[in-house]
Amino acid sequence: MAKPFFPRLEGNSRGCLTFEPFFLIPYSMFSTYATLYMYELGLTELNIGWITTIGLLVQVFSSLLSGYLTDRLGRKRAILYFDLLSWSLATLLWAFSQNLWFFAAAAVINGFQRVPHIAFYCLIVEDTRPSDRTYVFTLLQIIGVIGGLFAPLGGLLVHQYGMVTGMRIMYVLAFLFMTFQFVGRHLTTRETEAGIRKRQETRELGLRESMIEYGGAFRDLGAERNLLLIFGVYILFNFQATLKSTYLYLYLADYIQLDSGILSMFPAVSSVIMLLTLWLLMPRIPDQSESRAMMAGFGLSALSNAMLVLYPSASFVWIGLSTILAAVGLMISSPYLEAAVQNAIDDEKRAKVFSMLSVLILVFTAPAGIIGGWAYKLDPRIPLWLVTAAFVASYVLLHLYRRQTAYKDTVPQQAQQ
Repeated sequence: MAKPFFPRLEGNSRGCLTFEPFFLIPYSMFSTYATLYMYELGLTELNIGWITTIGLLVQVFSSLLSGYLTDRLGRKRAILYFDLLSWSLATLLWAFSQNLWFFAAAAVINGFQRVPHIAFYCLIVEDTRPSDRTYVFTLLQIIGVIGGLFAPLGGLLVHQYGMVTGMRIMYVLAFLFMTFQFVGRHLTTRETEAGIRKRQETRELGLRESMIEYGGAFRDLGAERNLLLIFGVYILFNFQATLKSTYLYLYLADYIQLDSGILSMFPAVSSVIMLLTLWLLMPRIPDQSESRAMMAGFGLSALSNAMLVLYPSASFVWIGLSTILAAVGLMISSPYLEAAVQNAIDDEKRAKVFSMLSVLILVFTAPAGIIGGWAYKLDPRIPLWLVTAAFVASYVLLHLYRRQTAYKDTVPQQAQQ
């Protein structure tokens, strides 16, 4: 069914992307209001920050085990078992949450999402040609964008039934759609060749021996400056995403005083702009300019966030312009960044190296929730300033990465001459 629309997709990438809308559509509906839902049920800004941090700390723990579990169980079984745990069960808990402790329990369970996260990237990448990986991640971004078009449905539910009842309905729908996705994807994909080999190798090693190998891999990673630079960009990208997704809509509703019922319109606007960017702009970006496109995207993203704090206006035109810049910036940076990171990792070491990267991401992003909560209480504009600073730092690191890559490419050529 998907093949006529995406003829370059083969095997696992087709199976994964076919069912991905069943995750991203309900996720885009409830994620817009998740923070406001907690706020409505009596959680304070600091409570919300602690919940975010607890979830991220559990993700650190699950990331440490994710490479081993992905290799030990195989990509398919790891992604199925832990998606059912971390998303299907978590959405049910969120649906029936009553107080802080329900959210804390859901955060712990949802924290195991790092295992299927690693397994998903292995499943979608390992049997895909490196030249096709940017295409795959672009399609993944498109599906996410289309999912964002359904965010206003969440706004309609909130408007019709109120914040709490509307969110409970969204979480129950998410449980049904996501569970369908997990089972459907499992039935239409196969274990990768690398996954079969790693599963056999891991059976001969215990958890302790695998953790020792991780220590050696961490040391090897420290010697790869180029890899560290692109990983640094990826870490900062995830840091700002965590901070922005947690506090942006709270900032718009609480500080700027926008009606919470219309907040879901902005993800929809963002989705339309991203689709237009994909159609009109991205085909004009040559392959050799991918790094420059990422840098331009980071610059636009920094500007979009700075606009909201320099002039915190409730004007739809002003917030809409910020949303447009953020959408263009994300569209011309995210797929290229994902592909650059995956192409920098060897297939035989993918599960372990990517799980190490996840650990590094979480070590740096775990404090984001509590720092954001403390900062928001001090001044609601500070979290968005931190997001802006993360994009500026990403721009600088990517510039260094480009110079380092260019240097490594010229040295062999000079040696041959």
